[in-house]
Amino acid sequence: MNDIQIDIAGLDGLLALFERYPEITREVLEETTLEASLLAEREIKERTPTGVGGAAGLKGSIASQEPAWLGDELVGAVSTPLEYALPVELGTKPHFPPVEALEDWVRAKLDVDEERVSSVAFLIARKISVRGTDGAHMFERGFDAARDRIDAMFARVPATILERAQ
Repeated sequence: MNDIQIDIAGLDGLLALFERYPEITREVLEETTLEASLLAEREIKERTPTGVGGAAGLKGSIASQEPAWLGDELVGAVSTPLEYALPVELGTKPHFPPVEALEDWVRAKLDVDEERVSSVAFLIARKISVRGTDGAHMFERGFDAARDRIDAMFARVPATILERAQ
């Protein structure tokens, strides 16, 4: 997945505020980063396909992390520990997946009699072997949907610091 950089307008002014009000500045930046991460998380989840696990599957595994300072950089993250998230995000090249792995999906998503589940799963696997799979691009599209609101959140940071400092 890609890293997203947020550049704050008036960075020189923010640095001056940081020197004058270091604790308030750190607090406001951390709160804003968490708020931005939560917004991105919501937008990403709304665009995440629901698989066999339903809301508890991939969608349920996506979560914001507490912001963390790495040196002078504040890092916020939205991620999932599930390995199959990357192929869902980006899609795959043609490959022949294990038919057994598709059977639960067929049961959950298609109205197929149990005796036909394996053959339908095989047909899906064969199609994937020819075409691959399309990516959902839920992280990319979710962040794009949130980008303007996130930029606006960070644009308010200097004013928020000054309000709290008074």
